[in-house]
Amino acid sequence: MTAAVPLCTIVPPYVLDHLAEAGHEPAVHSLALDAAHRAARLSPPPPVAAAPGLDRRIYDAGHGQRLPGRSVRTEGHGASSDGSVNHAYDGLGATFALYADVFGRHSIDDRNLRLDASVHYGRNYDNAFWNGHQMVFGDGDNVVFGDFTACIDVIGHELTHGVTQFTAGLDYQDQPGALNESVSDVFGSLVKQYSLHQGAADADWLIGAGLLAPGVQGVALRSMKAPGTAYDDPRLGKDPQPAHMRDYVHTSQDNGGVHINSGIPNHAFYLLATALGGSAWERAGRIWYDALTGRTLPADADFTAFARATVAAAKARYPDDRSVVDTVTASWAQVGVSPG
Repeated sequence: MTAAVPLCTIVPPYVLDHLAEAGHEPAVHSLALDAAHRAARLSPPPPVAAAPGLDRRIYDAGHGQRLPGRSVRTEGHGASSDGSVNHAYDGLGATFALYADVFGRHSIDDRNLRLDASVHYGRNYDNAFWNGHQMVFGDGDNVVFGDFTACIDVIGHELTHGVTQFTAGLDYQDQPGALNESVSDVFGSLVKQYSLHQGAADADWLIGAGLLAPGVQGVALRSMKAPGTAYDDPRLGKDPQPAHMRDYVHTSQDNGGVHINSGIPNHAFYLLATALGGSAWERAGRIWYDALTGRTLPADADFTAFARATVAAAKARYPDDRSVVDTVTASWAQVGVSPG
């Protein structure tokens, strides 16, 4: 029996909960939709034969809830008059490019899976998600959140949940779940950096920069450089992410804090990438990718197990450069995780 795929949303449930408690109706509606999708317990798509190369299909849900909606742009066709369609199309392409060009991966399943996405899902829907089959984007409410297709790292983040689904399959609970979320943040950030030709020192290391509407006191959903500083707003609350194990949050909410405690491995990656210098996808990203896809990482891996996997990956890929391995170990130590 094939395991069901968790619903992986970019906006954490505790953020929407805070908004809903304040009477923000779009958040109430969005939480209800998210709960319905979680209850559906979708199974991953069966393997299918596919043509090699990038193959995108964008659908318009027409503000309804039936997926995928009407096909509005397919691979190789010209730009649409709808900006959300074009942003989704370009974001899928940028994510495909990072994985193909840098890691030699053939789409997110490594078997040329077609990349499907639906835009204009629901009315004022304050989220975007990967459901095991496709990407789905809300338009936001334009009061707290803007259009979810506008942030390329959000697209890269959600599609990377697909990569994790087809590789390590990290459990979506507690530390394995936080690693699942962190891996998506890491590669979502790398998609943005790769598309902008940014070095590690030049990147903003923010997830969802530009997603918050004008007037919201914050810069993004999360900060890998400084977890816990992305926002502090009366409507959203304060960013709860820790950067170190001493501040690890024990909670029953958010599947055991998967969006919260992901700040710890996020920060370890940021420390590694900036310490190694150059382009983050070249060495730090390669090490993380090898650890994720090496077929030795268990689905219930905790932070220590993942740290050990990255050290092993660094040793295997850079056997003649001990400084890389030492830097990986030191980066984890700075966030309170010992690979042992």
